[in-house]
Amino acid sequence: QVHLVESGGGLVQTGGSLTLSCAASGLTFTDYALGWFRQLPGKEREFVAAIIRRSGGSTMYADSVKGRFTISRENAKNTVYLQMNSLQPEDTAVYYCAADTKFHNIVEDTKAISSWGQGTQVTVSS
Repeated sequence: QVHLVESGGGLVQTGGSLTLSCAASGLTFTDYALGWFRQLPGKEREFVAAIIRRSGGSTMYADSVKGRFTISRENAKNTVYLQMNSLQPEDTAVYYCAADTKFHNIVEDTKAISSWGQGTQVTVSS
């Protein structure tokens, strides 16, 4: 059974940085595409970033975070990261990592994603 555990959330001031981590177990890590999503109370979960399986040589970002956030993966540690810079109050949300063998599901079909973490809160104060 796939298990994803996020960490690294917290409170940061506007303009600050945070790095989220998501440790995965119960899977062949390199076979999975990975993604980060975020959700505000009462809102739909929204796509933030994705990285393809294996080498992770291709990534994709939501327009709202392009140039500020970077997704990366460290296959030796079964971990995916989200480096977040120039944080703004509108980035405040619960951030979730996701894993699926199909990159398409991560970027186009959220409901089809096979595995989710429990989420970590990111709060950006103004």
